[in-house]
Amino acid sequence: MKSGWMAAIMMIGAVTMVGCVSQTKYEEAMGDVDSAKSELALARAQKNVLEQQVKTLKDLNVKFGSEAQLAQGELERIQHSRDKERGSIEDQTQELNAHIRQLSAQNRALRNEYKDMKQQNDTLKSLVARYQKELKDQSRAVAGAPAPSVPSVSPAPSAVSVPPAMKGAQPMPSTMNVNKASAGDMVLALGLSKDVAERIVTNRPYRVKGELVAKNVLPRETFDSIKDRISVSP
Repeated sequence: MKSGWMAAIMMIGAVTMVGCVSQTKYEEAMGDVDSAKSELALARAQKNVLEQQVKTLKDLNVKFGSEAQLAQGELERIQHSRDKERGSIEDQTQELNAHIRQLSAQNRALRNEYKDMKQQNDTLKSLVARYQKELKDQSRAVAGAPAPSVPSVSPAPSAVSVPPAMKGAQPMPSTMNVNKASAGDMVLALGLSKDVAERIVTNRPYRVKGELVAKNVLPRETFDSIKDRISVSP
């Protein structure tokens, strides 16, 4: 296109310089000029189209850049939310693990307590069975024994005066009811210490004598030494 346009200009210049040219050459030169003009207009149109495309590409580049920034911001927000949620889940997991450990410890404590209570229950059952057997044996022995003879007692001479302290004294019972006796009476009659007697009073009532051992009120040795001198009858 550019070469044709230049050729037309050179031909016109040559015509001008020579001063005369044939009609055919002139028409050819003018045709080349028109062709050059057409090509020039086409080139300008193509240039405008290219400039418009470049502008469109720049606008698209700016738009894509903005969208990329928005996408990056959204991605960062999602990552932050995910990290926060992960931290919350880890905290909840730790709390649940701690709660599970606490429940496990409580379960072990309850099992140990149940085991101790079961042992105490077994001990109490064995004591009840033992004392029931002893009561049956005593009842059989009492039923088969002859009635004791009561010796005659002559009245005391009227000249002998009884001291007031002896008149007011009450005879101690053969067995002491640990559900009713005072701590002081148990100290005097059973020879127990004050602390032990008060512990017996504190842990009342007792359904059977063996509960004194089952409730850890008396040690086995102390109980064995006084069991024949106590009762729990209502």
